[in-house]
Amino acid sequence: MFTGIIESIGSIRSLTPKGGDVRVYVETGKLDLGDVKLGDSIAVNGVCLTAVELPGDGFWADVSRETLDCTAFADFKVGSRVNLEKALTPSSRLGGHLVSGHVDGVGEVISRSDNARAIQFRLRAPAELAKYIAHKGSITVDGTSLTVNQVDGAEFELTIVPHTLAETIMADYRTGRRVNLEVDLLARYLERLLLGDKAAEPGKGGITESFLAANGYLKS
Repeated sequence: MFTGIIESIGSIRSLTPKGGDVRVYVETGKLDLGDVKLGDSIAVNGVCLTAVELPGDGFWADVSRETLDCTAFADFKVGSRVNLEKALTPSSRLGGHLVSGHVDGVGEVISRSDNARAIQFRLRAPAELAKYIAHKGSITVDGTSLTVNQVDGAEFELTIVPHTLAETIMADYRTGRRVNLEVDLLARYLERLLLGDKAAEPGKGGITESFLAANGYLKS
């Protein structure tokens, strides 16, 4: 588990194809690796990776075919800057929100504009994630815990203050950039809980408007 509070900006130093997937070397910048052991988890742009080698100034990890297919990891090149966060410990401050490091989908930056000293971003999420994104709710973008300011269908807006711009890679974002999205854990579990006993039935993957109406959640 993670908090979505970025601890360091790192960079991709090596991408080595390995039998259909990839081994990556991430240089970790100011991230303190003193308490990191082999097998520990580190979030890289919101993707939970396992450290398999620790040469000193970074770590090696294996990136599965599933991760390459379901995240923006395939867009990385040697030299790409990345957000980094070590896994949550029992004594950590939960400054953001609970983040699993399991990306739900890939979104796209569709606009960027100045808003006083902040930057206003508008992003488009995959249609199937729109129901989990709420006004003033939490969302994780490339591993960063953020508050949603406006929602319009599958599009949502974020206001990014100077500190976040300086401490994450969001200052690099331009129109068309693909980003990793993880929706709020509570929203996903709530959807499953609302299904009740029907969750055990095949094909009951999520809540639909017809389900809500049939079970008294919508007024006729």
